[in-house]
Amino acid sequence: MTNHHSETERASLYNSAQSVESQIEALRTGSVPVSVYGLGKMGLPLAAMYAKTTGNVLGADIDSAVVEELNEGHCHVKGEPELPELVAELVSNGALSATTDPLEAAEYGTVHVVIVPTPITAEHEPDLSILDAVTDDIGSGLETGDIVIIECTVPPRTTAERVRPALESASGLSIGEFGLAVCPERTSSGRALRDIRGAYPKVVGGIDAESARVTELVYGELTDADVLRVSDATTAEAVKVFEGLYRDVNIALANELATMAEELGIDVLEAIEVANTQPYCDIHRPGPGVGGHCIPFYPYFVIAPFETPTPLLETARAVNDSMPGFVVEKLGAEFEAEGMALSDASILLLGLTYRPGVEEIRASPSLAIAEQLSAQNALVYGVDPMLESVAEFDLQRLSLPEIEERAFDAVVVVTPHEEFESIQWDELERSSGQLFVLDGRDALDAPAITDAGHRLYTIGVGGDRGV
Repeated sequence: MTNHHSETERASLYNSAQSVESQIEALRTGSVPVSVYGLGKMGLPLAAMYAKTTGNVLGADIDSAVVEELNEGHCHVKGEPELPELVAELVSNGALSATTDPLEAAEYGTVHVVIVPTPITAEHEPDLSILDAVTDDIGSGLETGDIVIIECTVPPRTTAERVRPALESASGLSIGEFGLAVCPERTSSGRALRDIRGAYPKVVGGIDAESARVTELVYGELTDADVLRVSDATTAEAVKVFEGLYRDVNIALANELATMAEELGIDVLEAIEVANTQPYCDIHRPGPGVGGHCIPFYPYFVIAPFETPTPLLETARAVNDSMPGFVVEKLGAEFEAEGMALSDASILLLGLTYRPGVEEIRASPSLAIAEQLSAQNALVYGVDPMLESVAEFDLQRLSLPEIEERAFDAVVVVTPHEEFESIQWDELERSSGQLFVLDGRDALDAPAITDAGHRLYTIGVGGDRGV
């Protein structure tokens, strides 16, 4: 890697005898080499911000295409404002490069930042195999004075009880000779650089006091926000997991209330909005399900590894996982009222990613909705301007212009991308009867739908609002 700083400039921050000012100077001038493990949707923005701050970052990723693109100055992550330009600049000036060999990165850095995924198994247990492999690689190259920072979200106690002994075993060193801390990412797709720069305080917790001090110093230079030092690494892990648990439980409450809209005879969304004017109330918005790489998975970081019963978390997961089925049941009931079978229906899904403006499909409600509709032999189509491929979905892809050339029995808005605002609803047709529009996100202009002669059902509101 020709753009790396020379080994003679290498400096450490952990147990350094230098003054704090000298340590910050070393960090900012590239004398402290940084290795970032994982260059995905969260890892590449983080590596870029480290490189912008320190001028000396080597990223590691096992995906050779990702590494090749990065070393050519290209950004493989889509939908992140400013990131492509920043990556091109950093690679051009030698501040950022990448390797497919994590051992090379382990031998290179004195600050090691881990931001790899923690998937969930089919049995709903956290799969820490990727973290384990990276930990072993880092341990093989770990030297006295290095510090390892875990940014990825993991079950509480992972760093203390899994990462620490693995590093000590692989390196032959002990805590006190190297540092270990947790600084969980608090970043959302589509706004990663903004979040890292300082949208929220950074949270740090160390295995020992020196690890916490060094991590606080590093992130004090990386972000404009406050850096909050908590008691230990496990507390820092718990902070990130608890954030996700809160949102999952809150959304489950909103979803359960939304399913009661017709029986209650009210607009539940209106009731939620007004209830939230009370400062102790903050009910989230309902929808057709919960997707992404965070909220649907983090509850299992607490449910699976620990013996304490977690009935609330498990119930919330069940409620949120049921919402795609709620959508399918609503479609079936509407067609049945017309004397039509779901198996004879042609249904268009608008928005396949889990959130507007991002290309992430992990746990997207559209996956389950398409699968369940297809299982009942409905003809399912999908439109999503963010995706190059819809191979993971059980449906036929259409472009946005093509939807005016076909007739559908129902349209379901799952994820309201900005591009859908251009849809001319009076141009959409049904072969017979009224088109049924199910708005899963309260994103549509109700009069525009009903004025076009279509029937409208909005989750949390009920049917035919605006007529």
